[in-house]
Amino acid sequence: MRIVAIFLSGALSVAAYADDLEKLSAEGASLIPPFQQHLMVTVKAAMQAGGPVNAVEACQLLAPQIADQHSQTPWVVGRTALKVRNPDNVPDAWEKQVLEDFAKRAAAGEALSGLAHSEIVKGEFRMMKAIPTSEACLGCHGKEIKPELAAVIDQRYPQDKARGFAPGELRGAFTLRRIIETAND
Repeated sequence: MRIVAIFLSGALSVAAYADDLEKLSAEGASLIPPFQQHLMVTVKAAMQAGGPVNAVEACQLLAPQIADQHSQTPWVVGRTALKVRNPDNVPDAWEKQVLEDFAKRAAAGEALSGLAHSEIVKGEFRMMKAIPTSEACLGCHGKEIKPELAAVIDQRYPQDKARGFAPGELRGAFTLRRIIETAND
């Protein structure tokens, strides 16, 4: 995991700051697997209940609720990508920069499974972890989406850009944020 420390004030020693960053990174990383599993279980259940069209509908309606359920104060969790389906998930400037860095690192041969980045930005702890495209993603995000499913996606997400992926490509990232307390607070 890449951890970047941006020194905000003289209130913390470099060692204390690095220790805090490491603790926040570990805590944030522990929130990702349950969020990811909850999303996957929900989409798989919708697929089994009604096929890919049902999965798209469930994803649109339930994914934001799942993110809210896993955003436990003081943490906010979500997903973003360079090519988004849901306009509510467009990356902010910091997230876009991290995603572009992930894409460069992946193109240079770094494994997506290990791509993560933590940083303190303007009094907020920010963390992202790459999401690789899996086989399960291809029905809705791959290069060959069935026409009837593409029509449903087009209807629900008229500005969709989250298509054309191949297995193992960078699909997006989990994103976490948390306001941090400093000695000046």
